[in-house]
Order: sequence, then C-alpha cells, then structure tokens
Amino acid sequence: METIIEKLTKIVGDAFVKAGFDESLGRVTLSNRPDLCEFQCNGAMMGAKTYHKSPIDIANSVAEVLKENKIFASVEAVPPGFINIIINQDFVVDSINEIIEHSENLIKKVEGKPKVVIDYGGPNVAKPLHVGHLRSAIIGEAVKRLAKVLGYDTIGDIHLGDWGLQIGLIITEFAVQNPDSPYMKEDYLGPYEPLNIELSYLNEIYPLASKKSKEDEEYRARAKRATFDLQNGRPGYIAFWKEVMRVSVSDLKKNYENLGVNFELWYGESDSQKYIPDMIEKFVKDGFAHEDQGALVIDVAKEDDKAPMPPVIVKKTDGSDIYATTDLATILQRVKDYDPEMILYFVDNRQGLHFEQVFRAARKTGIVSDDTLLEFDGFGTMNGKDGKPYKTRDGGVMRLSDLIDTVVSGALEKMKESKTGSDLSKDEQDEIAKMIGIAALKFGDLINHRAKDYIFDLDKFLSFEGKTGPYILYTMVRLKAILRKAKENGYVSGKINKIYSDVEKDIMLKILNTSDVFWQSFNDRAPSIVAENAYSIASLANKFYYETKILAEENEEKRNSLLHFCELMLKVLQIHMDILSIKVPEVM
Repeated sequence: METIIEKLTKIVGDAFVKAGFDESLGRVTLSNRPDLCEFQCNGAMMGAKTYHKSPIDIANSVAEVLKENKIFASVEAVPPGFINIIINQDFVVDSINEIIEHSENLIKKVEGKPKVVIDYGGPNVAKPLHVGHLRSAIIGEAVKRLAKVLGYDTIGDIHLGDWGLQIGLIITEFAVQNPDSPYMKEDYLGPYEPLNIELSYLNEIYPLASKKSKEDEEYRARAKRATFDLQNGRPGYIAFWKEVMRVSVSDLKKNYENLGVNFELWYGESDSQKYIPDMIEKFVKDGFAHEDQGALVIDVAKEDDKAPMPPVIVKKTDGSDIYATTDLATILQRVKDYDPEMILYFVDNRQGLHFEQVFRAARKTGIVSDDTLLEFDGFGTMNGKDGKPYKTRDGGVMRLSDLIDTVVSGALEKMKESKTGSDLSKDEQDEIAKMIGIAALKFGDLINHRAKDYIFDLDKFLSFEGKTGPYILYTMVRLKAILRKAKENGYVSGKINKIYSDVEKDIMLKILNTSDVFWQSFNDRAPSIVAENAYSIASLANKFYYETKILAEENEEKRNSLLHFCELMLKVLQIHMDILSIKVPEVM
C-alpha cells in the first residue's frame, strides 16, 4: 500500500519530471502552515542551484503541471519557492472509503516481519518498583506495541536485575538474622524446605542490608563474597535465590499488569550466566581482553572520540561479573536465540556511557555483526514541581504502587466532583476511576518526548481538558455514546458519501496520515508523536461533535454517513490508545 504522502510525492515527482526537473525534488510533506494549505513541497528551493533558476520559477513551472490533475483543489507557487497544495474532497473521500473497505491499508507494514528485541523495565528483584521504573516500562511497552502494529516480530524482555550485589546483600542479612538456616550452611546440599518468605520481609531486609554495607566494610565484603558464591553455584544460595525470585516476580507481574505492561520474556541477568565462561575465554583467546590492575578489560576507545572512553571491565579483581559482563552475555544470548535485526534499550539517560561501552565491545568482539542494530534510547526523569526527581512528602522515593493509588484516588475525586458516573455502582466507579487514573498517569508521561525531563502535575494530568488522558477517554466515550444511541434508535451507518464540513476533512486528512505518523514515531522511538496525534484527532472530533447534528440529522443518507465517520474516528483513536496501552471505558 501507499500512504497519502507517498501517493502525492509520486504525483508531484512526476510533475517535476514533466517540467524538466529531477523527480527526487517532488517530496511532499504535511503543511507547516495549515491555515494556508494542507500539503507542501519545498523541492523547488533545493533544485535552484542545480538548474540555475530561481526557486519561484521552478515552483511555478511545476504548479502549472499539477493544476491539470483533478485530485487537487488548489495548487499555488508562493515565494520564495513553496508549492502549496489543497487536495480535492472527492479524493479524500475515496481514500477514506478505501481504508474502510481494506482496513489493512490504514497502516503501511514493514516487509518480511523483521525481528526486534526491546529491553525495557529492568527492575531489581526483592525491591519494590518505584517511580523511577515508570518511564522505562510505559515507553518501552508503547514502542513495542507500535512496532507490532507496523509489522515487526517484536519481543519485549524485562531484563531483571536478579544476579548482582543486591542478592548478595539480601543473603548476607538473611544469614545474620537466620544463622541456623539450612540455606546458609555451606556444607548442606539439600533438600531445602520452602521458606514462605513474604514480599514485605524482602522489602525490609534489602534497605537494611544496603545501609549496613555503606557503614561497615566487613559487612560489604561478606555481601560481595555471597554474590560471588551465588554466581558460582553454591547450592544453598541458589535455593534461597529461587525463593526470592518466586516472591518478587509474582509481585512485579501484578504491578506491571496494573500499568498495562506485558513482557514476552521474563529473563534476568542470571539467564545469561551460562554464556559467560566461554565468552570470557574467547575474549582472551582472540586478544580482545587483557589484564589491567588485576581486572580483565576490553579497550573500546576510538581515535576520533571527543571525550574519554574507559575500557569495559568484564571481570573484576575478585573474579566476579559486573553489569557489562552480563549485558554482553545477554546480547550474545539474544543473537543466538532470536537473531534480531534490532535490539533496542529503553533506559535512563544517565546509562548512556555504559551502553556505548557495551555496544562497542559487542561489535569489536564479534558478538554482533554490523547488520544488527544496537540502540540506546535514553529517557529523562519525572520531576516534582520543584524541578527535582519526584519524591514522597517526606523526601523518599515513592513506590510505583503508591503513585498509581494516588492517581486513581485523584480520578475518583474528580468523578465525584463532576458527578461523572453518578448512576454507576461503587465497583463500576472504582473500575472507571482506575482506567482514568492510569490513563492520566501514562498519557501525562508519554505526551512528553522520551528524552526530556517533565513535571508530574496530578491536577493537570487528571484534567478533562487539554492534552490529557482523561480528555482522550472522554472523547472516545462520547463517540461510543453516539453510536450506542444510534443503535437504540435503529439507525445504521452507511457509506461515507461526501464531506459535509471543513472539520470533517481535517479529521480525514489526519486519519489518512496516521501511517506516516506511526512510522515517524517508531523511527524516532518517540511514543509522544502517537500521543500528540491522538490528541489532535480527539480535539477535532470534539469540534466535529459540537458543530454537527448527527442523531438529529433528518437526512438519512447524511446521518448514516456521519455515523460511519464516527465509527472510523473511534476505531482510529482506539488504535492509538492500544499502542499507548491505555484502556478506554464504555461510560464515564
């Protein structure tokens, strides 16, 4: 299929050829001045130097050719050399009906279903999720869903932190509190009775152990030793680790499910451990790794680096592995298991240097070929109104579950204030409040570009006006209500036969451009572009609602056409919400 931009670019490119110029100059884009035109072409200015002509002369020549084509309502060359285009309403209607008849033509798909692995989430086990985990989860999930819509064979991997020092700290403190536990005895090889430890216990023991390790060098050394012994297969520690994993993963799944985030893979650092010994041996054998002050390192600096690039440490002086080691082994595992064309990482901006080192090491050592894209897609932080990372009132890091409770409670209060859903049961109100609260939280985040910091403003996010999740939901619920009442009245939707207002045409053009918007969003790894487009369509849909008689329209053919248009708007908005993983209620 061709998108509307591709169709127009081909037509305008042919006009450039007919006027005596190169076809490549005919690239069409959406107008950056929608008050003047719908589409524009700037190729005349690019061709001026090549053809030794003024841009406006080239633009006029091409415009004269284009005016012969009936799909254009208006073509105008304007200084210094823009070609402004307005397309014919019949062409828009025909294009819309083609999409309705062949829904697969709404979104242009990539060829061949290339495989993409997306690494996002990245929580440590035995620790509750906090606000810092929000952005990785919802940005990664949106990009994954977007890639699937575009035809990629996409796999999301949570990449749990389940094998590092935090586990060693928990083992050490558990041993302090339970010195006689069989799990902690070096000479006991099993069997091990289930521990039945609670998540609340793990949430208490880790901060305590972390605090002790910062104050007591001997305690920290024991934790490092416990980490080393775990990584080298000590039976009691492995059995204890499995208990920790069971409890932690169950809680993580529940929290991510509340956010509408689902991972295809629940792999952790531990899953890559089997690759590490052979990988390290090969690094040494092939001359990539060498010893430096007792550690094993790979040099990744390049001559054209503008800033210092430290070597990658793949084995510490105590013989234990670190993040770089497991990240390299994870890349190796992904290449072996899936042979992906892309591996995308959605991680905090501050991890950029680490991943640049790891990617360079992976390419230098041949873990990945030049054909495999390794990409770090960093994101900014969610800040409070003071401009600093968002905290609880007492200055601590807020748990993600508490943040979700806060927005859901806020949504319920808003509903009560506006008497929204006052005829619903308490359970129904609670369920809708949860949808509104989660939508407010996620849309409030995703409307901001991934790479930028943003301010968490609960009142703003929960507003039913402006660029907010509740505003989009309200628009969609309103469309659902129209279609529901139409059905109750026995009305049926019919073919969209014409455009009855300017706002209708504006919405249709937005819909026809959805494919290009989605591709731009994916290529930029920026769900904010999808969120912006959803808001634009919703805003126009509300204008359409206020300006247009639909159910009260007496002309049956017109009413049926308008109802079909409402169905189309709702369907397209639903696709946007599905990508952003935002649930939409039936009523509000």
